[in-house]
Amino acid sequence: MKISSNFDGGNIEVLSINDHNNIQLKIRKDTHADYFQWFYFRLQGAEGYPCKMKIVNAGEASFPEGFENYYARASYDRVTWFQIPTKFDGKTLTFDLMPKYNSVYIAYFAPFSYEQHLDMVHQAQLSPRCVLSSLGNTVEGRDIDFLIAGEPAPNKKKIWVIARQHPGETMAEWFMQGFINRLLDSDDPASIQLLNKAVFYLVPNINIDGSIHGNLRANAKGINLNREWAEPSLEKSPEVYYIKNKMEETGVDLNLDIHGDEGLPYVFLSGIEGIPSYDAKLQHLTEKFSNTWKQISPDFQDVEGYPKNEPKKANLAICSKNIGEQFKCLSQTIEMPFKQNDNIPDPIFGWSPDRSEKLGESLINTLLLLVDDL
Repeated sequence: MKISSNFDGGNIEVLSINDHNNIQLKIRKDTHADYFQWFYFRLQGAEGYPCKMKIVNAGEASFPEGFENYYARASYDRVTWFQIPTKFDGKTLTFDLMPKYNSVYIAYFAPFSYEQHLDMVHQAQLSPRCVLSSLGNTVEGRDIDFLIAGEPAPNKKKIWVIARQHPGETMAEWFMQGFINRLLDSDDPASIQLLNKAVFYLVPNINIDGSIHGNLRANAKGINLNREWAEPSLEKSPEVYYIKNKMEETGVDLNLDIHGDEGLPYVFLSGIEGIPSYDAKLQHLTEKFSNTWKQISPDFQDVEGYPKNEPKKANLAICSKNIGEQFKCLSQTIEMPFKQNDNIPDPIFGWSPDRSEKLGESLINTLLLLVDDL
């Protein structure tokens, strides 16, 4: 048997692989940081053998509650990712699998590779409605890919949608793929009408370096980008620095920051109720956005989620809070689960790439009903 993770997004350390009934593994920490939870590896040479794999440091992970009532994903073709039997005793995460083929991939959630990212943004630029450019470079010199969808005009609303500040939250880029594909569909009347009213500024993956390294939350400098929005720097967080500069150039009427949550098995929003500028207009927009999306997509709900910040006590280093305050606009964090959506569970796939893409597609109709109020 052999286990490897020396590929885009891979993360695992092998402690023992001599016994297929007791394969012992360890998740590697993020680059220059102590965060860890994301794993992604390849098991070879175990076809027909009942394998028991144990991640022995799972209880020390950044969000150990994320492994409660959780199922790891596996794939033979890296296209279809299905759940496998998984147990967590508070210390060790154990999953069982008898591979049907000689090679199988196992991951925390279905990966979204850098190659997939490049395919997505270059396919998008083939649309006459879309331009692809680079905002600048990451810590390690990679392009921060930037899509502008729609023709900028003074009367149009300016909508920003950014994703994957935390690289291990791959469902965020699956969401973006669904959203972008539908937004640029020339046969979709909702998208056509929306682009007549708004121009979209899209960053499908902010944290390219961290994604390639197999990190959970950090960029190549070990920085959590979603705590850098108050004072981003070219040295530590160029990814945020370049985006904020561009936002100041374009203006922002709506900002959406796409994420995944390890612990909560729901789709929900984290809002801006605690920013100093939160007023009756922002309250109206917040409520209309949530109520509209609930009607458009049953996957979205507003009962379960994070506690709302008390008035004027929001952390303005966080993207949605910072941008909402600076531009006095509606700004929301969208969270999806790593586990199930407990309201509409899927026993085979759990929350999946397909569900993430469908949720992204549903945002089109939601924004069409909201855009005139922004």
